[in-house]
Amino acid sequence: MNLRKLSAALLAMSLTIAQSGLVSLSANAQESPKLKFNSDLAKQTITVDQVQSAISAIDKLAQKQIDENVVPGMAISVVFNDKLVFSKGYGIREVGKGEKVDADTVFQLASVSKSVGSTVVAAAVGEKIVSWDSKISDLDAEFALSEPWVTSNLTIRDLYSHRSGLPAHAADILEDLGYDRSQVLHRLRYQKPASSMRSAYAYTNFGLTEGAVATAKAAKTSWEQLSEDKLYKPLGMSSTSSKFSDFWSRQNKAVGHMMVNGKWVHKKQRTPDPQSPAGGVSSSVNDMANWMRLQINNGKFEGRQIVDEQAIIETHKPQMVSGHSPISGLPEFYGLGFNVGYDKHGRLVLSHSGGFALGAATNIKMVPSEKLGICVLTNASPIGVAEGMTSTFNDLALYGKESQDWLALFRQVFADPSEFGQTVGHLNNPPKSPTPAQKSDAYVGTYENDFYGDCRIAATNDGLTMTLGPNLTIPIKHYDRDTYTWEMDTEDLSGISEITFAIGADGKAKTVLIDNLNNNGQGLFIRK
Repeated sequence: MNLRKLSAALLAMSLTIAQSGLVSLSANAQESPKLKFNSDLAKQTITVDQVQSAISAIDKLAQKQIDENVVPGMAISVVFNDKLVFSKGYGIREVGKGEKVDADTVFQLASVSKSVGSTVVAAAVGEKIVSWDSKISDLDAEFALSEPWVTSNLTIRDLYSHRSGLPAHAADILEDLGYDRSQVLHRLRYQKPASSMRSAYAYTNFGLTEGAVATAKAAKTSWEQLSEDKLYKPLGMSSTSSKFSDFWSRQNKAVGHMMVNGKWVHKKQRTPDPQSPAGGVSSSVNDMANWMRLQINNGKFEGRQIVDEQAIIETHKPQMVSGHSPISGLPEFYGLGFNVGYDKHGRLVLSHSGGFALGAATNIKMVPSEKLGICVLTNASPIGVAEGMTSTFNDLALYGKESQDWLALFRQVFADPSEFGQTVGHLNNPPKSPTPAQKSDAYVGTYENDFYGDCRIAATNDGLTMTLGPNLTIPIKHYDRDTYTWEMDTEDLSGISEITFAIGADGKAKTVLIDNLNNNGQGLFIRK
């Protein structure tokens, strides 16, 4: 979205707010217009009975998902009026084993980690270690993007609201190729921008990760330790960590599951340490209930101000138009690590989803004015269950009835893996009479690419191999003429995709184009 369209959208939103009674403009022409908050909207309107009725319904609905094998395991917690009023586990931690999920079972949060992490940054902001508008160049002199002006002016706020100009899911594939956090962040300087800074929203795991890393550098510690010191310990979140090793060492954990031939299988486990601030937190619903209470109470927990009130309130404010709802057509917003929306009565709704293709799907939803929050964690690939459960609960608690079949709706939304960033190859049917390949010598060599690094093609007794990243070596298969294929099964790469060599006058390949690395037009490798 360009600046003119963005300004128009914000103007339309402000007019809608004024007309709906959220604010009123001063009628005194001698004074500058002042916004006056309508305090009636801040008054709690739902009752204990409404919430209990919604809990009863969602409890039965969750059990139904398990009975019908929609997901292997799930856990839910609900907070209301600054209390944990419901927490329960359903199903099993791992298919083929008997351990049951309970309210203390630890799940990977995936991108709900962004909301948790923004609370850590808010704590640092409150202590004046950084501000939301601190420039990354002042905090982390090693970091750079492709344009010097952007590098000099990029802020924590820009990265936590996904408005840096980087393309969506920038550099996620580098993690699949084996690069660690520092290597991925370094290579972002070679990523072509998708827009100018602050002109468009594009969801980036590693952009946000840099905002967290820069904050930790200002605090002279690691991100993982900063999270522990500023949030997990003060809130008593003893089952929560930003390190995969902690998750994996726990006895009571739910491992990830993928659907294979119609059955849930624990095939691979996502290890998200490189992007820990964006997707590497693991927690239980009991621990997450403490975090939701902190959010709803603007940084206060058990009578203590754990996180500065204004710093945490800032995370709840719209920072960027993120799109338009396919249901209502109304604009949607991203705050600082949160999806920020407003219901039909003007109530603020904070939410975030998380998903790993290798087996995690999570969602949190909070309505601060009603002192209400729900967290749903599952150990299966994203199919819309977590979002469907929280949306159903909100409908029942706030309005007394379900406005539509949310589970069915979100199942349709999540039918396309690209919705959560996965690149899927579909080159499954080779020609019946393929044109023969050149001799191996035509392809063997090293090909350069600033963003992805070198691609090395080598010949073995079994054919050709391709090496990418620090140490990923994979066989490639002939498809037709100068086209080969490779197959990946990782978080961001799935299926069979093509590799096309361009042969020069000397009979040797000059370039190689790797199709599923070319989403942003940077998949061409040039022979050294």
